[in-house]
Amino acid sequence: MTKPGDSKPDAAAMLRVDQAGEYGATRIYAGQLAVLGDRAPAARAIAGMATQEEAHRKRFDAMIVERGVRPTLLQPVWNVAGYALGAATAALGPEAAMACTAAIETEIDRHYGKQLEALGDSDPELSATITEFRADEVAHRDHALSAGAERAPAYPVLFHAIRLGCRAAIALSKRI
Repeated sequence: MTKPGDSKPDAAAMLRVDQAGEYGATRIYAGQLAVLGDRAPAARAIAGMATQEEAHRKRFDAMIVERGVRPTLLQPVWNVAGYALGAATAALGPEAAMACTAAIETEIDRHYGKQLEALGDSDPELSATITEFRADEVAHRDHALSAGAERAPAYPVLFHAIRLGCRAAIALSKRI
């Protein structure tokens, strides 16, 4: 993620997309919890992941303010789209909710890896934050898989469609 004609990574675009992603994750989990309620066995795990995503979002919010980075203009879209995705996957059942998490966190692991490669040692604070959050996202993915994500109805289709949507959201949030 470098600007055209510049060898320095575009940390502002990274922060913009990462903050948007963490915001979207909080909305997905809110939609899932609204459908599953707090009694479903998956709800406790989802609530825990939601708490971590909220902490990630708050840290990226602070970094955006500290660095004077403009957040994405698409946040209202991610608000509705995230909640709808969460509610829709939860309506298909707990395994589909976990499939959503597995798909998104697979893509975020890939995304954060690319960011860390682009950053190198140019921004130690951002690199450390991404490294820490990446470990949480991988743990979310691994939990989702162990909780039955692959047993969701039409898992391969759901998994790949959600990953594709995640890639599109990343690309749009970098720029808009």
